[in-house]
Amino acid sequence: MKKLTVTQKIGLVLVMLVVGVTLIGLFYTPYEPNKMDALSKNMAPSLAHPFGTDNFGRDILSRVMDGAKTTFLIAIATVVIGAVIGCIVGAITGYFGGIVDECLMRFNDVVASIPSILLALLVVSIMGIGKYKIIFALGIIFIPSFARVIRSEFVAQKQLDYVKNARLMGASHVRIMFLHIMPNTLPILLPSLAIGFNNAVLAEASMSYLGLGVQPPDPSLGRMLSDAQSFLLTAPWYCIAPGITIIITVLGFSLLVER
Repeated sequence: MKKLTVTQKIGLVLVMLVVGVTLIGLFYTPYEPNKMDALSKNMAPSLAHPFGTDNFGRDILSRVMDGAKTTFLIAIATVVIGAVIGCIVGAITGYFGGIVDECLMRFNDVVASIPSILLALLVVSIMGIGKYKIIFALGIIFIPSFARVIRSEFVAQKQLDYVKNARLMGASHVRIMFLHIMPNTLPILLPSLAIGFNNAVLAEASMSYLGLGVQPPDPSLGRMLSDAQSFLLTAPWYCIAPGITIIITVLGFSLLVER
């Protein structure tokens, strides 16, 4: 097994830090994330509230723990949708080539040519706002990137001897694609998944910041940043915790997949 570089080790530590806090948030938060306290509005960080409170008196640490869980689950669901459909499209086009490749990849290029946020806004404007709508919208956006990666691997792999031997032994196309070739795409697929997760976190944060993703009172990292923008001068700690969480997550996964 290849040893991790210093950069990758730093990335792994950052990822474990964020993932650890998020996992704890699945079972425990210091306070109820949505519990309001009129007497504790915009309190500065203290022992009782390490990251302070927001304009409704809600504990920011608890909301970051719960909001990170929501953001990461949306990002995971988004990447799963994009990766599954993208891998199928990439496998079919790369393996068969010809008119199938031409038609599917041209459509794939059309989708990829549309700015991701614009496409997400278009889907959300048709389907409406909400957590599950944003998962579907972002999932569509991620299909082209995975399709291109897998297609290029299939084009290279299908010319190798092990694939030719499988054909001579009478293996079906489906078996060759998904049991012989697909496992050999993992070295390039896994980094693509990590990069996709990074992009999904940023995309979800952007959409929720615009008010098109997670809706109040439920927290997400992007939603919290949106709520905090009116209090940058009076309660700057409001935006620090969700902002740093996003930065650590993106930086950690980026360093982890660095070669």
